Amino acid sequence: MIRQATTETLRGIARLVVCVAMLTLCLDVIPALGEDKPADAIGSIEGEAISVEGPMTVEVVHGLVRTVLRSGSDVRVKSGQARIDLVEGGYIGICGPAHFSVLKAGGAITLALDSGTIRVQIGSDVSLNIYTAQIQAHPISIGNGVEDVLVGIEPSGTMCVRAAKGAVRVEQQLTGQSVIVPQSGDITLANGQIESLQNGAGHCICEVQMAAKPASSEAEVSQLATKEDLKKKADAKPVPTKPATQAADPPEEPVYQIFMPPLRYDAKNNVRSEFDPNLVILVRRVRLRPTLIYQGRVEGGAVVAQAGNPPAAAKPQAPAPKPQEESTWSRVRTYLRKLWSPTT
Repeated sequence: MIRQATTETLRGIARLVVCVAMLTLCLDVIPALGEDKPADAIGSIEGEAISVEGPMTVEVVHGLVRTVLRSGSDVRVKSGQARIDLVEGGYIGICGPAHFSVLKAGGAITLALDSGTIRVQIGSDVSLNIYTAQIQAHPISIGNGVEDVLVGIEPSGTMCVRAAKGAVRVEQQLTGQSVIVPQSGDITLANGQIESLQNGAGHCICEVQMAAKPASSEAEVSQLATKEDLKKKADAKPVPTKPATQAADPPEEPVYQIFMPPLRYDAKNNVRSEFDPNLVILVRRVRLRPTLIYQGRVEGGAVVAQAGNPPAAAKPQAPAPKPQEESTWSRVRTYLRKLWSPTT
């Protein structure tokens, strides 16, 4: 009995130790989960040419690096477009150049717009306020439907507001005057004054073409070629290729490629990791124009005939008659004539 009681005691102690270890592991995991998804997270941003300052989180999901904006982030869209996929659902599209800041408190999102045009498409459960220097714009849902609102500030200072879906409540912060822009309404305000409200059809334009990249969950696994594949490849007859009659034109501009060591980022370490710039390699790829070889005969220009009558062709001269051979009697007569001549 004593031995049985000792065994049961040891088993109880072992179970207690295992429970304590599991509880400790759970307590360590819960803060980590809270850090991955902070309460002040606003959403992930992507764009062509953007810069983010202030609180943010960089995470890797399915091999893709994403930048998550947090409360207090300052964003600049230098050119092109950008998109923020909100944590609560919906998105905010930005047409650059634009500059704004985002805050989040109690689940409500505040966007302070300094320049540029934004397009907000959210659900009725998302609370969003858009502030400018003098105007506050708050989207209003109609029948718990989707809210689609455009707010922009032109370089001249004119503000445009368009309510594609839902309505927008526009309020002047200094005077407290407010007006509601109905659905499908489009207005402009000059110098942030409600009195200068006018119909502004065509001012607010921001068609965001960027779409959220779907995360690919399928992984492609390579396989070695079987004996049958190798045999088919060996038996296959090569397709004769026709010789190129003319060389391809070289690219208009050279292609540059940069090879550099991977960059590291540690959120817990305030010191930025440096790398040796001597390890950066710049490769310039160009295509030389082939040497041209001419074959054939080069002929001169055509002779232009002169105007007028052509010269008469020279008549061929008759060949001179051959001298006749002298006979023997002629030779004797010539000799005698010379012999009896007075000079001799």
